[in-house]
Formats: sequence, C-alpha cells, structure tokens
Amino acid sequence: MRVNLMIEGQESVTWDQWRALATATEEAGLEGLFRSDHYQSVMGVDQRSSLDAWATLAALGPLTDGIRLGTMVSPTSFRHPSVLAKLAVTADHTSGGRVELGLGAGWHEIEHVTHGFPFHDVGTRFDVFEEQLEIIARQLGGESFAFSGEHYELHDSRPLPGPVQERLPIIIGGSAKPRTVRNAVAWADEYNTVAPTLEQVRERRAAITAASEEAGRDPLPLSVMTGCLLGEDESEVADRAARLLERDGGGDDVEAWLQERRATWVVGTVEQAAERLVDLEEAGVSRVMLQNLLHDDLDMVALMGRLG
Repeated sequence: MRVNLMIEGQESVTWDQWRALATATEEAGLEGLFRSDHYQSVMGVDQRSSLDAWATLAALGPLTDGIRLGTMVSPTSFRHPSVLAKLAVTADHTSGGRVELGLGAGWHEIEHVTHGFPFHDVGTRFDVFEEQLEIIARQLGGESFAFSGEHYELHDSRPLPGPVQERLPIIIGGSAKPRTVRNAVAWADEYNTVAPTLEQVRERRAAITAASEEAGRDPLPLSVMTGCLLGEDESEVADRAARLLERDGGGDDVEAWLQERRATWVVGTVEQAAERLVDLEEAGVSRVMLQNLLHDDLDMVALMGRLG
C-alpha cells in the first residue's frame, strides 16, 4: 500500500509548519504530501487561516527531493481552468516533476460567499466541473485545441511549457456516483473517495471498474482519503484523540469518539492500522491519503511511515 500524508491546510497551518511537515514526510519515507484547497476553515472556526494551496505546493517543490505533492482536491469554482492548469504545471517545474492535481466541484458554500466565488446549484457546479476537467486535461496533454462550452471558450489553446513529467496525474474525488465516475474514466488517472467503509470501497471499486471496462481502458486506480490517529499503544492513541477533541470542542468521551471512527478511519496502534490498510488493499484500494488533523504532531507522521 502506498501511504501519503494529507493535511487540512485551512485549519491555520503556517508556512513554518508546512516546511516541517514536508521534511517529516520525506524522513518517514511516505510517498507524498497532499493538502486541501480551501480558503476558509471547514470546521466553522472563523479565526482559522489558510495559505493558498498552489502557492504552498510550488514553494515546497524545491525544498523537497522525492515526495509527491498535490491537492485533495482543488475546487473548480475557485479558478479559471487555464489558471489552475498553469499553477499545476508551475509547481510541477519547481518540484522537478512530482505534482498531482486533485479536482472537485466545490462544496463549502461559506468560503465562496465570503471570498466572492460563484456558488451555483449542484447541477451547474458539476457542469462547470466537467468543462474544467476536459480543458485542464487537454491543456496538460500538450496538443493545441479549441473548446466551446456553456461556461468557457478557448481558441487554439496550447499553453507552454508543458509539465515536466510525461503525464501530470489528475485525480477526481467523489463517492463513485455515475457522473463523476464517467468523467474520471474519460479524463483522469485516479479516483479518490473519502472515509468509506470497507463495503463502500468494494461497491465503489466495482462501479469504477465497470465504467473503465465499458470505456475500453484498464480499471482506474482507487485511492482513499481518510482520518488517521495512531499511537505506539492504545493509551497514546487516546491521548491524541483527547487533544483533537479539546481543540475542536468535540466533547470529552474519547472512547465513544474513537469507536465512531473505527469503521472509516485508520485508527489504533501501528500494527492495528497496518491491518486496516491490508483490508483496504484487498477491497481494491491502491493508496491512501491519511489526514493528520493534529498538523503540529510530527511524531505521528513518523508513525505513518511505519505502515508501508
């Protein structure tokens, strides 16, 4: 199983912390460091801050040597597709070809309203997403093209330079609904789903495989992004859970909180977590993006490195 660190950057992760997290990711031997792309806390805490996702990744590129860097996921409502493609390619150059682009339609209404981004109804958001996905995939492909849609129009588009890597991977996030799966199979390199149960993994894996076969391509890889809380022993796991609960005002019943998450998170000792990854792999998952919600806890990043 390929193991990556995932950080929710909108919860007041500072630049110094980003640098420390990138170093810890490399030292732990993890495959990569992914981050969310939000402008405002998703925990409803107005005082929390966020550095821009793509500026952060571009800056981390020359400060790292081998880890993959990417978004989970960039909402297509924030940026024009040509801007987003250019940002991804720029970060690919600063990193020497180690960037991946996760895409989603956008869901967090308050950050759109606060920052002046359009927040359409669900159907329109997915219409915009579909157009952006095709435009970005074709821009990253290196051949000139024209595009005429309801929301975007491009003429003789061939942005230069192209990515450093031969194929800059595009990841689509979702719950394997037919529309997102169809778009992923047409234009993307991987499908990512958030905090599923093992049964949901099997169902989503089957849907993605069926759509891939219908389109005449190999099954699209499936990855999982989910919360992670590890410890050397159960006591250390509980201590970390208590810290997280205290920070987010989630009450004081640590065991009940942990129990609610054991079916979808990677929780427990390193040995228990490794067993969970085996179960995910057997259900059809090729890699995981593990959320460290205690982003100042570098010791837990080191524990993640022992899962591979």
